[in-house]
Amino acid sequence: MERGTLLVRADAGLKMGTGHAMRCLALAQGWRHAGGEVIFALAESTPAVDRLLRSEGLSVARIDGAAGTSEDARSTFEIARAFGADWFAVDGYQFDAQYQKQLQSFRPVLAIDDNGQLDYYEAELVLNQNAHACAEMYPHISPNTKLLVGPQFALLRNEFVAYRDWTRAIPDRGSRVLLTMGGSDPGNLTPRILPLLAELTDDDLRIRVVVGGSAENADVVDEIAAKFAGRVEVLRDVRNMADLMAWADLAISGAGTTCWEMCWLGLPAILVVVAENQRFIAEQLAALGAVENAGSGDSIDPALLAELCRQLLADKSRRVGMSLRAKQVVDGRGRDRVLDRMKCGDEMCA
Repeated sequence: MERGTLLVRADAGLKMGTGHAMRCLALAQGWRHAGGEVIFALAESTPAVDRLLRSEGLSVARIDGAAGTSEDARSTFEIARAFGADWFAVDGYQFDAQYQKQLQSFRPVLAIDDNGQLDYYEAELVLNQNAHACAEMYPHISPNTKLLVGPQFALLRNEFVAYRDWTRAIPDRGSRVLLTMGGSDPGNLTPRILPLLAELTDDDLRIRVVVGGSAENADVVDEIAAKFAGRVEVLRDVRNMADLMAWADLAISGAGTTCWEMCWLGLPAILVVVAENQRFIAEQLAALGAVENAGSGDSIDPALLAELCRQLLADKSRRVGMSLRAKQVVDGRGRDRVLDRMKCGDEMCA
């Protein structure tokens, strides 16, 4: 079946990060693979995100008006009409019931959500891919709204789907650490964590630091890494995150959408809560035994974090357990399940 055109309404920025746009990119890749076209409509973005979207062959349009306002909805509506959109996907905390209803006057809406924070949901589909998600979080929804809740609906980009038949090898003693604080690192955490991590005494320790294309602290990170030449490698605006996660024995990461990618690849991880909306993700995954939760980035002690990293690298049994439990959280078919519930036209899959 021909998919038609999907209009994605999401934003990215230095403060909000890039997670909303990245999980929408996963949906967009799947939509295109099924034969459809995709346009991203953004009120706020970064040059790195724009480059990535265009490199994927996606159209990019700019929204007039502040995110979530009536002016935004009108601008989105006009873009949808110009491109002949058949579905909307909206991802952002500003897109309330009134916004969803305005778009619904033209085409069905998929609302991607995290914490059930709206008073009411009008969208035909509400997707919450988080481990803490449940129907009880959404007591006030339209009678026609269908809920897609839990990591069984986790949206993975093509580079991760390609690892479906891959098996992680867990060494007796880990030595390879991946440090990533998201596309923009709004809490400036990487420069605080990296020096203490690099000073660990393990002779064979290797650290790869991913600095997002939207991060403003890249030069500072480079200066720190230069003091640990041969041990620390800085990678900017990467397009092979799946390969880096496969390389690593342990990750230190922000607790955003990256979590589901790490779970899929069975990568043991220490999570840092970079934004309040990540707190439930870190807590739930820690309760499942899939990660270690280091708590809020605002109050984190880099020395204690480095010590936890050292302990995990030395403890194969803990890493094996974390990896197995992480793999149980995400099975890699979430994007297909979401797409199965979206159809071109007036009807939807039940």
